[in-house]
Amino acid sequence: MTYNLKNPYEVKELYKSLEHLVEKGVTIELKRKSPLRSLKQNSYLHLILGFFASEYGISLEEAKVDFFKRECNREIFEREVYNKSGKRVRCLRSTAELTTAELTLAIDRFRNYSSAVAGIYLPAPNEEQFLAFCAQEIEKNKEYV
Repeated sequence: MTYNLKNPYEVKELYKSLEHLVEKGVTIELKRKSPLRSLKQNSYLHLILGFFASEYGISLEEAKVDFFKRECNREIFEREVYNKSGKRVRCLRSTAELTTAELTLAIDRFRNYSSAVAGIYLPAPNEEQFLAFCAQEIEKNKEYV
């Protein structure tokens, strides 16, 4: 079960459940759950990926996979798994699987890489006018992105 400890009703239910489990003498596992990335954060990511792609002259998919995931954030996204035949293969995680903290780190690394290596400044989430400009540039170049 998952309980939101900011909600007093859920905290009451947690204590009831915990008392019941203590009475039974069972073994339990307690884990902290981090929230998954937010929709706002996801929209921001796709905007800067699109802007990077249009400025660099590549597709959005290339920007996302080749630069954002593989070049800047390999240790966050790349996983080795065994396929059905038992062979080890490399695959990439989806951004939907990331916590907000993981996605924040990944975006910061991508922004730093973009500026330092590619020479493309990507705006911070609070740079609203520049973000609006980025959206316009993406729209202008959408046939190429």
